[in-house]
Amino acid sequence: MNLKGKKILVGVSGSIAAYKAALLVRLLVKAEASVRVVMTDAAKEFITPLTLSVLSKNPVLSTFSDAQDGLWNNHVDLGLWADAIVIAPATAKTLSKCATGNCDDLLTAVYLSARCPIFFAPAMDVDMYHHPSTKNNIDTLESFGNSFILPDFGELASGLIGDGRLAEPEKIITKLSAHFARKPVAVTKKVLITAGPTVEPIDPVRYISNRSSGKMGYAIAEAFAASGASVTLVTGPTDLKITDATIKVVRVESASDMFAVTSDQFQQNDLVIFAAAVADYTPKFVADQKIKKQGHEMMLELEKTTDIAGTLGSTKKEGQLLIGFALETENELEYAMDKLQRKNLDYIVLNSLNDPGAGFAHDTNKITVIDKYKNIQHFDLKSKEEVALDILNIVLAKWSEA
Repeated sequence: MNLKGKKILVGVSGSIAAYKAALLVRLLVKAEASVRVVMTDAAKEFITPLTLSVLSKNPVLSTFSDAQDGLWNNHVDLGLWADAIVIAPATAKTLSKCATGNCDDLLTAVYLSARCPIFFAPAMDVDMYHHPSTKNNIDTLESFGNSFILPDFGELASGLIGDGRLAEPEKIITKLSAHFARKPVAVTKKVLITAGPTVEPIDPVRYISNRSSGKMGYAIAEAFAASGASVTLVTGPTDLKITDATIKVVRVESASDMFAVTSDQFQQNDLVIFAAAVADYTPKFVADQKIKKQGHEMMLELEKTTDIAGTLGSTKKEGQLLIGFALETENELEYAMDKLQRKNLDYIVLNSLNDPGAGFAHDTNKITVIDKYKNIQHFDLKSKEEVALDILNIVLAKWSEA
């Protein structure tokens, strides 16, 4: 989550979906954002200002002045205060007013005064959403540089089924978080990441593999994509799902498959992270039919697979960064440093099976990062998502230096 300390202004307009604004505000506060709420008069027909005031821990505003105490609610100050404005729900009327500059309430005045990114989350009936006038207003607002969090498909208040349901608050939070995660230094970068195990077939039903879950590589892919980088993930077999639709996912099975895909794309990328647990050996002969059990012993002849990181590291281009992983059980630093040099890497991420909670299958990891100059950084046990952010920050710092 990248919302801690961010100032978010939530605009609420008059829709039955306004009740979801309560959960949105609650989630923003939980993410440690500072939240202000501006409502239209119509919105107050669906949810009370008191509810949103209690949840946001700030007064809720809807008029230019407070008749009780005579205070002026300065729309310019509100627009300049916010790091981002999200109008949720955004009705067809509100979209039209913002698109045409029809500034007749506090919310539209704040919108016109803002210099920060604006996010609209539309909510309306399906025919209203698809009407040419609404589509034209959305196109106009997008041409101004505003962003849209598209509505969901489902049953609407009218009883019709279609587009128009306000995006769930969790989806809005994800969109805002992704916005603040973007780093200018990362948006022009291309990143190639390998993840998961490989499987080496013995016969049509049996194979050799390892205990890698792919969780670390997937977390790294999500972190770099959120930063704005263009990410390709080459993954061995795993049940994991990618949540960021911008990540290009290429699924492979064996070490030779992974080498073929990775080597084909290697030169196109500014950063390559070898997080996959690639099999070191593969059966020399693969049976066409299932091998039947015979006798008390079976001899399986193996041959080395291609060392993907080592082979590609020898062709590293100038300015390209390579990061490898080392999972060790003894002489950890010695083996990791040797691997770092042999494979021509810029960094190696070491984790030890001797550390509880680290290594395969866990949701946590404890890493040590060593660079090619033998500088060492130790990190505490963290979730793999947090570890991915540590790795991201190391790379961002390196890119910023350049």
